[in-house]
Amino acid sequence: MPTSDENIQATPDASSEGPKKSPRNATRAPAIIVTIVAAAVAALSIFYLLRPEPLLVQGEVDATRLDIAARVDGRVKEIPVQRGQNVPAGAILVRIDNPETLAKHDQMRAAKVVADAQLVNVLVGTRVETIAARKAEMERAQAAVVLAQKTFDRTRTLTEQGNAPQARLDQVTDALHESERAVDQAKSAYEQAVNGYTKEERAIAKANVEKADADIQSVQSIIDQLVVYAPVASQVYQRNIEPGEYVSPGVPLVTLIDLGDVWVHFDLREDLVKSLKVGDRFDVRIPALDDRRVTIEVKLIATKGEYASWRATRASGDFDLRTFSIRAYPVTPVPELRPGMSAYLDWRSRQ
Repeated sequence: MPTSDENIQATPDASSEGPKKSPRNATRAPAIIVTIVAAAVAALSIFYLLRPEPLLVQGEVDATRLDIAARVDGRVKEIPVQRGQNVPAGAILVRIDNPETLAKHDQMRAAKVVADAQLVNVLVGTRVETIAARKAEMERAQAAVVLAQKTFDRTRTLTEQGNAPQARLDQVTDALHESERAVDQAKSAYEQAVNGYTKEERAIAKANVEKADADIQSVQSIIDQLVVYAPVASQVYQRNIEPGEYVSPGVPLVTLIDLGDVWVHFDLREDLVKSLKVGDRFDVRIPALDDRRVTIEVKLIATKGEYASWRATRASGDFDLRTFSIRAYPVTPVPELRPGMSAYLDWRSRQ
């Protein structure tokens, strides 16, 4: 039988070994971890399967484009702008050469000088020398009448006395009548010289001057259009011609874009715009700007033509949908935006 000392010593030896782990607990921990991971995978799978798929809508950045055309024909003389250059309003874009128009302008100016001279001549009236000459012609005609009258009187007396033939009397009678008519003509010419030009002649002379002025202005307007200017501050987007080419009226010479009027354009089916209204704001991403987020505001919702309808693929149970054009402008200016850049967003989560 062991002594008490031996019992006392055995007790601390047994307690010094401590509690031992159960084999069951050691095998349960990995199972719990696997269960948690499986549950997480199942939850994520259910989440991705049940959540709605994103509806990506792509748009395009656009801006006001100006096709600048000439109103006259001619040969391109100079194009002082380059593609991509920013030009202010009133900048010279194209110079056109047209020698025929310039020659016509000189001709009209010469015609104006002639019309002015004619008007001055009419307004001044008849020269003093002309009036004196007309008066002398009238007095000479009157003297001729006096002589013809005396000759007629003598011839008639001789004819009555039988000393002159009747034929001689007829001759002097005709000469007297011609002298009287000559007096009337000379008197009329003298009065015309004294009175000067009529008011109708003055009006005609003034009208000729006004017509010459109008002809000059007409040709000058064509000459002014030989130089094509930028209507607004913009950027040169495209040059459609080169120096030396012949251009006709209405043919676009240069295309400009107004970078101060930039928007994002979308073409959407009508079932996607049912909750959209003018004034709505949402964010889009611009891939060309490192996927930058830009806030835009809807300013226009307009239907497109019949040719832009979305056609149903099924023969029954579906119907055609019209396409609507959406125009949205950046809320804050984005100087880096350029026409042609793409913009996209998830339409369902745009709010």
